[in-house]
Amino acid sequence: MTYDRLVCANCAAPVSEGRCPVCRANRERLQQENFFAGLNPMALIALLAVLIATVALLAHQTA
Repeated sequence: MTYDRLVCANCAAPVSEGRCPVCRANRERLQQENFFAGLNPMALIALLAVLIATVALLAHQTA
């Protein structure tokens, strides 16, 4: 899950803005927990498309 859509229960602001200490702590925890946590869904889709294109190109060259 990306943290840019999470809302802090303490200050009711987006966690990605880090307005209060609770937001900042949760943002740090989420960033350390997963490399892909900071990426938005469109970036993940683009990364997946590049990976599929690379595999298809390698399969075509070896065949």
